[in-house]
Amino acid sequence: MNLQELNDIKTRALEAAQAAEDAAALEAVRIEYLARKGLLPKVMQELKNVPAEEKPVFGKTVNELKNELTELIKTKQAEFSTGGASAGAGFDLTQPGQWQGLGTRHPITQITDRITQIFQTLGFTVADGPDIETVFNNFDALNTPADHSSRDEQDTFYLNNGDLMRCHTSPVQVRYMMENKPPIRIISPGRCYRRDTPDATHSANFHQVEGLFVDENVSLADLKGTLSYFARELMGPKVNIRFRPHFFPFTEPSVEVDFTCHVCNGKGCRVCKNSGWIEILGAGMVDPNVFGNVGYDASKVTGFAFGMGIERITMILYGISDIRNLYENDVRFLSQF
Repeated sequence: MNLQELNDIKTRALEAAQAAEDAAALEAVRIEYLARKGLLPKVMQELKNVPAEEKPVFGKTVNELKNELTELIKTKQAEFSTGGASAGAGFDLTQPGQWQGLGTRHPITQITDRITQIFQTLGFTVADGPDIETVFNNFDALNTPADHSSRDEQDTFYLNNGDLMRCHTSPVQVRYMMENKPPIRIISPGRCYRRDTPDATHSANFHQVEGLFVDENVSLADLKGTLSYFARELMGPKVNIRFRPHFFPFTEPSVEVDFTCHVCNGKGCRVCKNSGWIEILGAGMVDPNVFGNVGYDASKVTGFAFGMGIERITMILYGISDIRNLYENDVRFLSQF
C-alpha cells in the first residue's frame, strides 16, 4: 500500500462519517474503519511492507486519519444524542412556531408607574434615596420625638452600626431638601420596612409614594387642589375627596385623606364598610421644625407633604383581599394583570 491509496481511504472515511444521517449509520462507519478488525488496523499492519523512506509519512498520515475520524464521529454522536442532526433533517421550516406569552408588569409596578405619571403632569419630578438610612434622616429631621413609638426596636429594623431600614420614603425628602434650594416639587416612590407581622393587610416590606412641594406662599388649598386632581385621575372623574384632622410629627396641620369608594360610588358597601369612604393617604403642611432641620428659613417658605401606601391602592383598585398574594409570585395570580 502506498500513500496515494492511504489518502483515498482517508477521503472515503471522512466523507462516510460526514454523510451519516443517524446514529446507526455512524456506528457502521466506526466499525468499518476503527474497530479491531476495521480498515485502519489492517492498514497499520501493512506498515512493515511500506518502503523505508515512506514509513514516517505513512505512519503520521494513518495516525492523523485515526484521530480526525474519531473526533468527527464523537461530534456527530453528540449531535444525534441531543436530537440536533436527526431533528434538523426532518424539520419543517413552514410549520408555525409555538407562541410564548409575553410577561407583564407586576401590579405594584403598574400602580407605581400610574401614580408617578399623574404627578409628573403636575410638574413633580422623581427623587430616590437609599433603603438603609440614618436615624437623623428617618426620625430626627422629621420632628419625631425621642419617645415616639415608631423609634422602638419592636417597630423598626435597626442595624448593628446604628443605622436602620427606612420606615418610610420621607428621608428622601430630607436628603433632597438638604441638597437643593426651594422651589421643590418631588415625589419619592420606593420600598419601606417595618416590623409588622405579615397578615392579609400588613407586610414587613412594602411600598410607598410620598410627595413634597416647597415654595413661597404654599397653602393647604394647594394641597387640596393637588390631591383632588390626583384622585380624579386615579379613581375617575366622579370621585370625591375629604380631609379629616389627624396628627403626624412632621406636618402641622395634618390630615387623613379619604376618597369615595370606587365600588359603590359613596353609597356604602362591604369594601368601604358601608361608610362610602376609603382612606387613601396622609398629608399636611410641613412643620416649621422640619424646615429648620434641613436649613430652610420657615419664615420665607411653606410647603405640603403627602404619602400613600402603594399596596393599599393596588388592593383597592384590583379587588385584592390579601396583600400576601402580591409577594408569592404565583403566575396564576400575576397573569391576571
